[in-house]
Parts: sequence; structure tokens; C-alpha cells
Amino acid sequence: MTSTPAGSPGDLLAVVSQTGPTVTFFDAATHERLEVLQLPPQPHELCFDPDHRLLYCASTYRSGFYHAHEGRAHRITVIDVDTRTIVDTLDTSPDHAPHGLALDRARGRLYASVEATDTEPGGVLVIDTRTHARLGRISTMAPGPHWFAITPDGRYGYATNKEAPFVSVVDLDRGECTGRIPVPGSEGLTIAPDGRHAYVAAPKADFATPSSAPTGIHVIDTATHEIIRTLPTKGQVMPVHATSTGLLLAGELRPDTTPGGPLGAQLPGALTVFAADTLAPLGEVEVGRLPLTITSSPDGRLGYVSGNVSGTVTVVDLSTLSPLAALEVDRTDISGAHGLAYIEAPQN
Repeated sequence: MTSTPAGSPGDLLAVVSQTGPTVTFFDAATHERLEVLQLPPQPHELCFDPDHRLLYCASTYRSGFYHAHEGRAHRITVIDVDTRTIVDTLDTSPDHAPHGLALDRARGRLYASVEATDTEPGGVLVIDTRTHARLGRISTMAPGPHWFAITPDGRYGYATNKEAPFVSVVDLDRGECTGRIPVPGSEGLTIAPDGRHAYVAAPKADFATPSSAPTGIHVIDTATHEIIRTLPTKGQVMPVHATSTGLLLAGELRPDTTPGGPLGAQLPGALTVFAADTLAPLGEVEVGRLPLTITSSPDGRLGYVSGNVSGTVTVVDLSTLSPLAALEVDRTDISGAHGLAYIEAPQN
């Protein structure tokens, strides 16, 4: 296929606006806004199931932010991407505050991380992608797991924990938490495409001021579940993402010292790109304020970074490390762009 400066014709980019509350569908090739679908309050993350052509969206709170909200929600919205309509709503009760979503296509499972209840620690729900039945719950032994990612073989899952001094290791075959990797206050999480490494951003974000602790990305060996290396970064990293070609993408915050709102005063953030083989830094690109989620095109050519405070998604050419476009989403409060999903056109 001939390389183009944007996504392939027929592909879509779905973008959540946290206070829209909406998901906006863009044409990935032209960046044209196609449709805006209203969602329940406080949508956060997205996960696309290409086998069933469904998009899952986790709604985390009734309003507000982590540790500053007005009640936890218990809903995952199911969207048909071809008709762009809501076709189902999954009730996570008695569990609440779903955050991270991960898909195991081979086993037909959707995993959703949920915060602790009055009786149980935080955990991961296991949902059948065909029937949407709840298959189980796996504890992560932490108050509020956020990002959750699984190895390509579906054997292990990892959950980052803002409020716990470890990353949870989950044996998905056994259905239990089997390990704790010491990482104080972790943020974003991703798995390398070959499954050999997991990447974890730490420490947890302080939106108001630059971090005084060393910032970086921990590299975890998924065979031993041990940290084997830490990549230093200039600033606090929230999202991390590994492309299909193995590039590691990291979204760095640039807090302003000027007093701001609940998310602090934010300067434009940065997307830092690390080489697939050596993990050497290749360069950085300016993106929107408070980068919160990153995804990429299936061929690894394009990166997409949501700026929550700016309400934008920066489209980046990863071969030249240059910005191609800034897509805007509507919002009603400070929090704008959040979860992202790249949706390939159906195969003929």
C-alpha cells in the first residue's frame, strides 16, 4: 500500500470527550469530523473489538475526577462502529468506576479495571465479548487500578496503581493476582508487540507542579516480572503506548507554575518517541495540554495523542516526528479529549 500522510481511506478515529460527554468519529484519512455521539457522564477510555465491530467505552464517575468526584459510575457503553449507535450497556455493579480496558481476541474476553468497593480491593472484570456476560472478577490487591494491559498470548495482565506502591501482576489463566512489582504510584502502561516487555510510567502525576521525584518509564521483563531498566524522561509521563512496529510513545506533562484549576495550569505537552530496538530517545513533538491517552495506526506510521485540557488530539507522523493535524472535540468543562481508538474499515 502506498504511504499516505494520514490514515487509510475508510478508517476512523474515535475520540472521547470527558465532559462532552461524547465520542467523536473522525475520518482517519481526511481528519473530517463525521459524527458526535452522546454518551453517559464521564466517559474515559475506549477499546475496539474488530471481530464484532464494537467499541467499548468506560464511564468512570458521575462527575469530577479521580479522588475529586461526586460518585462512581458502573457502566460500559457498547457502540456499533458501522452504524455509530449505542447497542448495549454493560452494568458493572456491584463493582464501580471502570477505567482501563483490554481485549483478548483469541479467548473472546474484555477486561475492565475497577476501583475498590467497601468490601473488596480493586480488580479486573472479565467479560465475554460475544454474550457480554460477566465471567469473573480478579482482584489486583490495590485500591484503584487504572491502566490494564495484557500480554499478546493472553497469559498475564498488568495493572498500574496510583495509590499503591506496586504494579499488580495477574495470571489470567489462574484468575488471580500472583505478583507485585515495586513501583510507587504508577500511571500509564503498555506491552511491547512481541510481549517481552511491559512499560510503566511513574511516579503518579501531580497536575499542579512539576514532579520533584525522578520521572521515567520502567521496563519490565514479562518472563520474570522484574524491572530491568528505567528510561529517564524530562517530565512527568502519564500515557505510554507501544506501536505495532515497537516504537515506545510517551506523553509528558508540562505543568505551569501559575496557579490553575483542578488539573493545574498546563503548558503544551510533549510526545517523546523511543526506538523499538534500543529504546534510545529519537525525539519529541509538541502536543496538546495534559496528554492523557495515546494510540497509533495499525501500521505504526501515525501516533495520536489526546490533550485533555486543550480538548485536542494531535496527529503525529512517526517517521518524521512532525505534527500533521490537531483535531478538536467539544466539551462543557475543563476536561476534553480522553480515550482514543483507531478503527480499521471492515475487510471486503
